[in-house]
Formats: sequence, C-alpha cells, structure tokens
Amino acid sequence: MSGHLLLVDDEPGLREAVQAYLEDSGFTVTAVSSAQAALDYLQSEIPDLVISDIMMPQVDGYEFLESLRSESHLSHIPVIFLTARGMKRDRIQGYDAGCDAYLSKPFDPDELVAIVNNLIRRQAAARDEAEPNLASLAQQIAELRTMLVKQGGKSTTVQPIKLDLTPREESVLQLVVQGLMNKEIASQLNTSVRNIEKYVSRLFVKTGTSSRTELVRFALENNLAS
Repeated sequence: MSGHLLLVDDEPGLREAVQAYLEDSGFTVTAVSSAQAALDYLQSEIPDLVISDIMMPQVDGYEFLESLRSESHLSHIPVIFLTARGMKRDRIQGYDAGCDAYLSKPFDPDELVAIVNNLIRRQAAARDEAEPNLASLAQQIAELRTMLVKQGGKSTTVQPIKLDLTPREESVLQLVVQGLMNKEIASQLNTSVRNIEKYVSRLFVKTGTSSRTELVRFALENNLAS
C-alpha cells in the first residue's frame, strides 16, 4: 500500500534510516526535524499519516499531538509515536494523548510498516463510508438547479456575493458543484484527498454551510458556480 507520510524526529541518523526504509516500502515520506517544522508543513499539506518522536526540544510529541487534535482539518490524521520512552506508563500516556499506535525504540521496521498499512487502510475505509453517494448527490444538485429555475431564474439574476476564496478553493468549489467526490477532485487537481478534504472544510467555514448539499445550494443561489 502507498501513501504520504510525515516523519518527525530530531535524531538525523534515525530519521534518515526510517525515511529510507519507508520509501523502500513504497511510501512517499516527508521528514522534518522538529514538531514546529511539522506544524508549519501541515498548514499547506495533509499527509495520510504522521510518525513522530516524543522527546524533542521546544515542542515535544505530546504537545505536537495536542495541536493536531485541536485542528478540525488535522484531527483525523493517524499518529504513530516512535520513541525511546517504552515504559508502560509512557505508552498509557501516549494513548491517553490520542496516538493511534506506539512503538518503542529499538523497533522492528517491518512492524512499523505493518502498522502504517493498517492505519491507512482503516482511514481509507472510514473516508469511503463518510462520503455521500455520488448518484444521490448528483440528483440533489439537479433538483436544486431545477428549483432555482422555477423561482424565476434566480440563479442567473442574483449578483454574486464576494467571498475571500483562494484560486484552489474556487477550483474545488466548482468541482463540488459538478457532483464530484473528493477522490475525483484530487485526481483532477493533481493533489491528495487529504488536501481536498481541507479545502472543502474551509469552504464550509467560509460559506456557513455544513454539508456538500448545503454548499452546492449556497453556490448556486449566489451565482458562485455555473
């Protein structure tokens, strides 16, 4: 199984070794040396999974995980703690903090790969269940368009409202209105499904909507999409 992983560890030797092994196992890996660097990276890219050390200067693994879980567009990312702190109380603290798996150093790299594959599969299955049925959504969009036409051509006479959308958010909005799912949008825009989820979440916030159907209705009623 492939996927995009973010590796966070302040030990250069271990970081490079783990990165090399994971890449040899078919993953794309971005490696950073601190939790702050990871948080900065996550503002623009959403990986499929994060592997993090705990004992790091300035921001430790627990604080890093707390930051992830507090952000709505990051809270779903699986996190594996990979650390020298292997006592039972440390593992309990890790799971209490919200990590999905905990591996103590030294570790078996094949076990790490197995855990990564399992967590990515679980996330993919959960994502598929959460996405609305494409046929149903397409029907709802068609019904919205018909309703707006019956209301006197409202969709073509209302002046568009001004929203502070980035070019990428605008592109995602247009494709959502067409009835495309996140996987299809990601393919068309050559980016990850995680990033599309982030953009859709931002569109919900900026339009005051909470579902794709509401977002499509808002866009059509305000001439934000053709």
